[in-house]
Amino acid sequence: MNSREEKRPAAIIFILITMFIDILGIGIIIPVLPELVKEFSNGSTSLASWYVGLIAASYSLMQFLFAPILGALSDKYGRRPVILISMFGLGIDFLLQGFAPNITWLFFGRLFAGIFGANISTANAYIADVSSPEQRARNFGLAGAMFGIGFIFGPALGGLLGSVHLRMPFFVAAGLALLNGLYGYFILPESLPIEKRSNFTFAKANPFQTIKRLKTFPVVAGLATAMVFASLAFRGLENVWVLSTSYRYGWDEFDNGITLGLVGLMAAIVQGFLIRPIIAALGERRTLKLGLLISTLTFLAYGWATEGWMILCIIIFGAFGGVTGPAIQCIVANHVDSSEQGKVQGALTSIVSLTNIVAPLLFTTGLFSYFTSKEAIMQIPGAPFYLGAVLLFIALIIVERLFKRFPKTKKRDAP
Repeated sequence: MNSREEKRPAAIIFILITMFIDILGIGIIIPVLPELVKEFSNGSTSLASWYVGLIAASYSLMQFLFAPILGALSDKYGRRPVILISMFGLGIDFLLQGFAPNITWLFFGRLFAGIFGANISTANAYIADVSSPEQRARNFGLAGAMFGIGFIFGPALGGLLGSVHLRMPFFVAAGLALLNGLYGYFILPESLPIEKRSNFTFAKANPFQTIKRLKTFPVVAGLATAMVFASLAFRGLENVWVLSTSYRYGWDEFDNGITLGLVGLMAAIVQGFLIRPIIAALGERRTLKLGLLISTLTFLAYGWATEGWMILCIIIFGAFGGVTGPAIQCIVANHVDSSEQGKVQGALTSIVSLTNIVAPLLFTTGLFSYFTSKEAIMQIPGAPFYLGAVLLFIALIIVERLFKRFPKTKKRDAP
């Protein structure tokens, strides 16, 4: 066994920890970022909402633009330097955000966080490099699990730390990133041999090129259209959540952290244990329509909820709407050959990234900021959730019409 094979287990562990810290670093500041922005906005919820939406959109824009760039750079210079630079950069950037004296400092800190946090594509490439064909599915499954675990613990930890001091989550996230980068500096081997590297080109770094490929798969293109509406709703929910619960129910960082932890836990239960029996019983298409219907009703309930305790009940019910994503992935797999799966999945990921840019501006900077301001015709703090319900219902209509137009699948409509 050569040295590269001996280091594989340590390398996989490092990459999984890297992915976990990436999502933990995002989740840990979710409960406190809006409160910090509100502190810079003299306590104005409406003004803070405007800033939070702009910051979130800018963060997502940087990830959308730089994920393919970092991936292409890793093809030329290797995975190790790109991953290590991004981890150290992320650690330093979290420190800068923690010490931010004003909204401008924080804004640029989040821009750089989006750039350094766009290393997921490189981490996935590393897993593909070091995994044997027999272990590849398992390793990518573990990578997906890291995302779920990170989102369970991130907001909960952020809420706990934020209740001690508003800026503490930034410093903890910085410490985790820097320690992981230091660990990787001594442990992480390079996974891409020099003879397999390729030149950097702007074509490889263009995120819009992959989306054009969907035209050759009409069912997938139709699903992608529905995904745009659904993803706008879900991303809008994520961005407006803390501001809404703080304004409507008086929740603090601890309340939001624990509640978001419940969201992650319920998502893990549904997608980890219930998705297979549900799809086995209903089939992929019915599961998808059921998930969109449940999500539509969930958003309406969020908009109507008058007491904080109602939110906990809605979270448990709404978790079953999480069957939507896996059902879409199954349908896509049935309509796309294995040789095209990576490109198509990349295109769908790019579409979701684009909605991450638009949703904060629409839901937070736009709707929530306006309907909680003095200039509003009437106070409707639930307006973003009503819009989300409309978008999800549109997605349901698109899916229904798509399945009527294409009643048969290339492969069996089963798990």
